Amino acid sequence: MSIFFFSCQIEDAPNLLGDKPNEQKTINLTIDGNDRSFIVYLPTGYNNSGKMPLIFAIHGGSGTPEGMINIANFKPIAERDKVVLVYPAGIQKNWNDGRPTTPNQLGINDVSFFNQLCDYMIANYPVDGAKIYATGISNGGFMASRLGCELSNRIAAIAVNAATIEATTIAPNCNPGRPVPALYIHGTADPLVPFTGGQMTANGTAGGTILSHFQAIDNWVTINACNAAPNVSDLPDIANDGTTIKQRIYEGGRNGSEVVSYVVLNGGHTWPQGFQYLNEAIIGKTSQDMNATEAIWNFFKKFKR
Repeated sequence: MSIFFFSCQIEDAPNLLGDKPNEQKTINLTIDGNDRSFIVYLPTGYNNSGKMPLIFAIHGGSGTPEGMINIANFKPIAERDKVVLVYPAGIQKNWNDGRPTTPNQLGINDVSFFNQLCDYMIANYPVDGAKIYATGISNGGFMASRLGCELSNRIAAIAVNAATIEATTIAPNCNPGRPVPALYIHGTADPLVPFTGGQMTANGTAGGTILSHFQAIDNWVTINACNAAPNVSDLPDIANDGTTIKQRIYEGGRNGSEVVSYVVLNGGHTWPQGFQYLNEAIIGKTSQDMNATEAIWNFFKKFKR
């Protein structure tokens, strides 16, 4: 049995009586001997809203919490529906998602980090421990997949964008202790994380071998014992931006779980209706045919652990 120790060095330590509503703050902790940080966003009236859901929004490789806020802005949702947001920072701007990233090579245990973040947030904020969710893009999406596999005792559901699951160590050993509702969004023209899976060789990535989009979907359909035949529909092509989106919903899983696939035809390494963080020539098209942030929250709020 592994035992993890952590100590806290906190800037602006949270105090429920003194914290103001609608507040964003950066918190610094020492966890497993490493300096870690994350941004917390508290919605207006959080101190009078009872126990609230929490969303971990996980940045991609070479990204930052601030950049993730720009790409996937959950703040309007947090304000409207009273949700606590946490934007964590990876070691050297990366996550140990099972691929040969820098944190993996350094032996960083990011699953332990998120587990202890859950403890910290529940202890210091009005967070409902049964409604903690993880979403991310790219390296952050692979990390969300890993959390679904290895931290199902804390994470109620996952949503993964422009990523799948590492294929050689994480996917073969993905055996969560409970069904994990899972949603995946992936562009067929993603130039960095191949929609069809296999070896990642694109410039600027950590490499590694990954499942295809539909292999990742099948992984969770099997784990959750969902219906093998999905309900399939085409989302309205409202933007005429050269992309279209097909939705597949796999229902009937254990404990009411579902698996959802959004295939973005001609979509890139992007967050639908999110910020185009690099030129289209580098990361491809950002589809405007769906609001990924709203779709993810609408999925999350159906489930609790």
